[in-house]
Amino acid sequence: MKIGVFDSGVGGLTVLRALLPRIPNAEYLYLGDTARLPYGSKSQATIARYAVSSSQFLIDQGCEFLVIACNTASALALNEINQTAAPHGVPVVGVIAPGAAAASAGSITRDALVIATSATVHSHAYASACLSHQLRALEKACPLLVPLVEEGWIDHPVTAEIVQIYLSELRTAATEAGSTPDTLVLGCTHYPLLRAVIENVVRQLWPASPPQVIDSAEAAALQVQAQLHVNGPKTRPGPGEMAPCRFFATDSVTKFCDLGSRFLGQPIDEVQLVDLGG
Repeated sequence: MKIGVFDSGVGGLTVLRALLPRIPNAEYLYLGDTARLPYGSKSQATIARYAVSSSQFLIDQGCEFLVIACNTASALALNEINQTAAPHGVPVVGVIAPGAAAASAGSITRDALVIATSATVHSHAYASACLSHQLRALEKACPLLVPLVEEGWIDHPVTAEIVQIYLSELRTAATEAGSTPDTLVLGCTHYPLLRAVIENVVRQLWPASPPQVIDSAEAAALQVQAQLHVNGPKTRPGPGEMAPCRFFATDSVTKFCDLGSRFLGQPIDEVQLVDLGG
């Protein structure tokens, strides 16, 4: 089984990281469309065009299952991607629907919080997906978190302070809306790297009953595992034990190797440069 994983950059490597121990016998093809990021500042038509061309590239490389590890593409281009993949018999899984489903499964109060990039929040894709599970979602854009993660400031006091500000504002908004959230969805594939920081702040702000943090990357990996009926080990592969992976990027392969290794949690030694056009 060849599984293709697509993102506009390196954030989707957290989805690949979650897939590896759950489906260890697959071959993985990862494409980061780094020449055309960020997707969030583009129109819906442009995002769909970019996402379709990236998905078609992975299909042409022989992928038999496609994971859209990009919240913006999942929010704004999933229908077009499905139309591209369907004639080839390639199933498609995004990151938004699994994240909403996981939040619903973990919620008793039926109130959820979502933190994501501005583009994802403005699409209201998580709110819509949560609503399909009779779950009320309050969304919050956290635009400073992606650059902080890419800068490597995972444990920096400034990062913790910014997370505190964002979540304090979200708690206030929840109180004003009469919401009693018991789940918090990480609606960006960069955010799993900040999970420990976020969970610490959540415990401070909701000391009596902190919302459960839902990792949408992990939720997507679980859905892929379920659809493929695979019972893989749940331990991370050690050095030299990672399933075969081929990495592609449309620009800046050296930066992809350096930054991507942090997201994947293992060294990335080789990335192939590909040209998908404008």
